[in-house]
Amino acid sequence: MSWLTQSVGDIARELPGATGVFHGYGLDFCCGGKQTLSHALERKGVDPGALVAELDLLHAQAKGARGNWAEAGDSELIEHILTRYHDVHRQQLPELIRLSQRVELVHGGHPECPSGLANHLEAMVAELESHMDKEEQILFPMIARGMLGMATGPVNMMRHEHDEHAQGLRRIHELTRGINLPVGACNTWRALYVGLASLEVDLMDHIHLENNILFDRIDGLGAAANG
Repeated sequence: MSWLTQSVGDIARELPGATGVFHGYGLDFCCGGKQTLSHALERKGVDPGALVAELDLLHAQAKGARGNWAEAGDSELIEHILTRYHDVHRQQLPELIRLSQRVELVHGGHPECPSGLANHLEAMVAELESHMDKEEQILFPMIARGMLGMATGPVNMMRHEHDEHAQGLRRIHELTRGINLPVGACNTWRALYVGLASLEVDLMDHIHLENNILFDRIDGLGAAANG
Protein backbone atom coordinates (compact mmCIF):
# COMPACT_ATOMS: atom_id res chain seq x y z
CA MET A 1 0.00 0.00 0.00
CA SER A 2 1.58 3.30 -1.12
CA TRP A 3 0.40 5.72 1.56
CA LEU A 4 2.78 8.54 0.70
CA THR A 5 1.19 9.33 -2.66
CA GLN A 6 -2.36 9.38 -1.28
CA SER A 7 -3.99 12.50 0.14
CA VAL A 8 -4.12 12.80 3.91
CA GLY A 9 -7.89 13.31 3.75
CA ASP A 10 -8.42 10.16 1.70
CA ILE A 11 -6.43 8.08 4.19
CA ALA A 12 -8.29 9.60 7.14
CA ARG A 13 -11.62 8.85 5.44
CA GLU A 14 -10.88 5.32 4.28
CA LEU A 15 -8.68 3.85 7.02
CA PRO A 16 -10.27 3.39 10.47
CA GLY A 17 -7.90 4.69 13.16
CA ALA A 18 -5.81 6.83 10.80
CA THR A 19 -7.06 10.07 12.34
CA GLY A 20 -5.59 9.03 15.69
CA VAL A 21 -2.22 8.39 14.07
CA PHE A 22 -2.31 11.76 12.33
CA HIS A 23 -3.21 13.48 15.60
CA GLY A 24 -0.15 11.90 17.17
CA TYR A 25 2.14 13.36 14.54
CA GLY A 26 0.41 16.73 14.42
CA LEU A 27 -0.72 16.32 10.80
CA ASP A 28 -3.61 18.40 9.48
CA PHE A 29 -6.04 15.95 7.89
CA CYS A 30 -9.10 18.23 7.92
CA CYS A 31 -8.40 21.55 6.16
CA GLY A 32 -5.08 20.18 4.89
CA GLY A 33 -6.68 16.98 3.69
CA LYS A 34 -5.97 17.53 -0.01
CA GLN A 35 -2.17 17.39 0.37
CA THR A 36 -0.37 14.09 -0.14
CA LEU A 37 0.94 12.34 2.94
CA SER A 38 4.47 12.74 1.59
CA HIS A 39 4.04 16.52 1.34
CA ALA A 40 2.44 16.74 4.78
CA LEU A 41 5.30 14.81 6.37
CA GLU A 42 7.89 16.91 4.57
CA ARG A 43 6.29 20.12 5.84
CA LYS A 44 6.33 18.81 9.42
CA GLY A 45 9.84 17.38 9.13
CA VAL A 46 8.63 13.90 10.06
CA ASP A 47 10.41 10.71 9.00
CA PRO A 48 7.75 8.67 7.18
CA GLY A 49 9.03 5.25 8.26
CA ALA A 50 7.32 4.91 11.64
CA LEU A 51 4.07 6.54 10.53
CA VAL A 52 3.79 4.36 7.42
CA ALA A 53 4.34 1.29 9.61
CA GLU A 54 1.46 2.38 11.85
CA LEU A 55 -0.81 2.84 8.83
CA ASP A 56 0.21 -0.58 7.51
CA LEU A 57 -0.76 -2.11 10.85
CA LEU A 58 -4.13 -0.38 10.83
CA HIS A 59 -4.72 -1.54 7.26
CA ALA A 60 -3.94 -5.13 8.21
CA GLN A 61 -6.33 -4.91 11.16
CA ALA A 62 -9.09 -3.37 9.09
CA LYS A 63 -8.64 -5.96 6.31
CA GLY A 64 -9.53 -3.40 3.71
CA ALA A 65 -12.77 -2.32 5.39
CA ARG A 66 -13.97 1.22 4.84
CA GLY A 67 -14.47 3.60 7.76
CA ASN A 68 -17.97 3.46 9.21
CA TRP A 69 -18.73 7.11 8.53
CA ALA A 70 -17.55 6.86 4.94
CA GLU A 71 -20.28 4.24 4.48
CA ALA A 72 -23.01 6.09 6.38
CA GLY A 73 -25.86 7.83 4.59
CA ASP A 74 -26.01 11.62 4.53
CA SER A 75 -28.76 11.89 7.15
CA GLU A 76 -27.02 9.50 9.54
CA LEU A 77 -23.72 11.33 9.13
CA ILE A 78 -25.36 14.71 9.71
CA GLU A 79 -27.06 13.46 12.87
CA HIS A 80 -23.71 12.21 14.14
CA ILE A 81 -22.05 15.56 13.41
CA LEU A 82 -24.81 17.42 15.25
CA THR A 83 -24.79 15.28 18.39
CA ARG A 84 -21.09 14.39 18.61
CA TYR A 85 -19.60 17.74 17.57
CA HIS A 86 -22.04 20.66 17.44
CA ASP A 87 -23.52 19.86 20.84
CA VAL A 88 -20.11 19.09 22.34
CA HIS A 89 -18.50 22.32 21.09
CA ARG A 90 -21.31 24.29 22.72
CA GLN A 91 -20.41 22.62 26.02
CA GLN A 92 -16.63 22.82 25.62
CA LEU A 93 -16.00 26.44 24.75
CA PRO A 94 -17.83 28.31 27.53
CA GLU A 95 -15.96 26.27 30.14
CA LEU A 96 -12.65 26.85 28.37
CA ILE A 97 -13.33 30.58 28.37
CA ARG A 98 -14.07 30.47 32.09
CA LEU A 99 -10.87 28.55 32.82
CA SER A 100 -8.73 30.78 30.63
CA GLN A 101 -10.11 33.91 32.29
CA ARG A 102 -9.20 32.44 35.68
CA VAL A 103 -5.67 31.51 34.58
CA GLU A 104 -5.05 34.95 33.08
CA LEU A 105 -6.38 36.68 36.19
CA VAL A 106 -4.36 34.65 38.69
CA HIS A 107 -1.19 34.04 36.68
CA GLY A 108 -1.01 37.17 34.54
CA GLY A 109 2.53 37.88 35.73
CA HIS A 110 3.82 34.41 34.78
CA PRO A 111 6.06 34.50 31.66
CA GLU A 112 4.17 31.55 30.15
CA CYS A 113 0.67 32.83 30.92
CA PRO A 114 -1.50 32.52 27.75
CA SER A 115 -2.42 36.20 27.76
CA GLY A 116 -5.21 36.94 25.28
CA LEU A 117 -6.46 33.35 25.18
CA ALA A 118 -9.85 34.13 26.73
CA ASN A 119 -10.52 36.86 24.16
CA HIS A 120 -9.42 34.54 21.36
CA LEU A 121 -11.72 31.76 22.57
CA GLU A 122 -14.63 34.21 22.79
CA ALA A 123 -14.01 35.15 19.15
CA MET A 124 -13.86 31.46 18.22
CA VAL A 125 -17.19 30.85 19.97
CA ALA A 126 -18.85 33.61 17.95
CA GLU A 127 -17.41 32.34 14.65
CA LEU A 128 -18.14 28.69 15.37
CA GLU A 129 -21.68 29.37 16.58
CA SER A 130 -22.45 31.36 13.43
CA HIS A 131 -20.94 28.56 11.33
CA MET A 132 -22.92 25.80 13.04
CA ASP A 133 -26.14 27.81 12.82
CA LYS A 134 -25.72 28.13 9.05
CA GLU A 135 -25.16 24.39 8.74
CA GLU A 136 -28.12 23.53 10.97
CA GLN A 137 -30.58 26.01 9.47
CA ILE A 138 -29.54 26.05 5.81
CA LEU A 139 -26.99 23.53 4.54
CA PHE A 140 -27.88 20.34 6.41
CA PRO A 141 -31.63 20.60 5.73
CA MET A 142 -30.78 21.26 2.08
CA ILE A 143 -28.71 18.07 1.92
CA ALA A 144 -31.28 16.03 3.84
CA ARG A 145 -33.97 17.08 1.36
CA GLY A 146 -31.84 16.07 -1.61
CA MET A 147 -31.33 19.66 -2.85
CA LEU A 148 -27.71 18.82 -3.61
CA GLY A 149 -27.28 21.07 -6.64
CA MET A 150 -28.14 24.10 -4.53
CA ALA A 151 -25.75 23.01 -1.77
CA THR A 152 -22.55 23.64 -3.74
CA GLY A 153 -22.35 27.33 -2.87
CA PRO A 154 -22.95 26.86 0.87
CA VAL A 155 -20.46 23.98 0.91
CA ASN A 156 -17.76 26.24 -0.53
CA MET A 157 -18.53 28.84 2.14
CA MET A 158 -18.34 26.23 4.91
CA ARG A 159 -14.98 24.98 3.62
CA HIS A 160 -13.65 28.54 3.74
CA GLU A 161 -14.89 28.95 7.30
CA HIS A 162 -13.27 25.64 8.23
CA ASP A 163 -9.95 27.13 7.14
CA GLU A 164 -10.61 30.02 9.52
CA HIS A 165 -11.34 27.57 12.36
CA ALA A 166 -8.01 25.86 11.63
CA GLN A 167 -6.30 29.24 11.91
CA GLY A 168 -8.02 29.66 15.26
CA LEU A 169 -6.49 26.39 16.46
CA ARG A 170 -3.06 27.51 15.29
CA ARG A 171 -3.48 30.73 17.28
CA ILE A 172 -4.26 28.65 20.38
CA HIS A 173 -0.94 26.88 19.86
CA GLU A 174 0.85 30.21 19.57
CA LEU A 175 -0.70 31.54 22.78
CA THR A 176 -0.06 28.35 24.76
CA ARG A 177 3.36 27.40 23.34
CA GLY A 178 1.92 24.32 21.72
CA ILE A 179 -0.50 23.64 24.61
CA ASN A 180 2.51 22.89 26.82
CA LEU A 181 2.09 23.42 30.55
CA PRO A 182 4.73 25.29 32.52
CA VAL A 183 6.45 23.57 35.43
CA GLY A 184 4.29 23.73 38.54
CA ALA A 185 1.08 24.67 36.74
CA CYS A 186 -1.99 24.76 38.99
CA ASN A 187 -4.98 22.46 38.55
CA THR A 188 -7.02 25.15 36.75
CA TRP A 189 -4.21 25.67 34.24
CA ARG A 190 -3.93 21.91 33.75
CA ALA A 191 -7.68 21.55 33.23
CA LEU A 192 -7.60 24.37 30.70
CA TYR A 193 -4.87 22.77 28.60
CA VAL A 194 -6.46 19.32 28.77
CA GLY A 195 -9.68 20.93 27.51
CA LEU A 196 -7.86 22.79 24.75
CA ALA A 197 -6.24 19.57 23.56
CA SER A 198 -9.66 17.88 23.54
CA LEU A 199 -11.17 20.79 21.61
CA GLU A 200 -8.43 20.54 19.01
CA VAL A 201 -8.99 16.83 18.46
CA ASP A 202 -12.78 17.21 18.30
CA LEU A 203 -12.73 20.21 15.97
CA MET A 204 -10.27 18.57 13.58
CA ASP A 205 -12.32 15.36 13.51
CA HIS A 206 -15.47 17.44 12.99
CA ILE A 207 -13.99 19.31 10.04
CA HIS A 208 -12.61 16.08 8.60
CA LEU A 209 -16.04 14.41 8.54
CA GLU A 210 -17.53 17.39 6.77
CA ASN A 211 -14.73 18.31 4.36
CA ASN A 212 -13.52 14.85 3.40
CA ILE A 213 -16.75 12.84 3.51
CA LEU A 214 -19.99 14.85 3.45
CA PHE A 215 -18.80 17.81 1.37
CA ASP A 216 -16.72 15.66 -0.98
CA ARG A 217 -19.93 13.82 -1.87
CA ILE A 218 -21.58 17.11 -2.81
CA ASP A 219 -18.54 18.17 -4.83
CA GLY A 220 -18.49 14.82 -6.61
CA LEU A 221 -22.15 15.08 -7.56
CA GLY A 222 -21.61 18.60 -8.85
CA ALA A 223 -18.67 17.51 -10.97
CA ALA A 224 -20.67 14.59 -12.38
CA ALA A 225 -23.54 16.89 -13.26
CA ASN A 226 -21.22 19.30 -15.07
CA GLY A 227 -19.27 16.54 -16.78
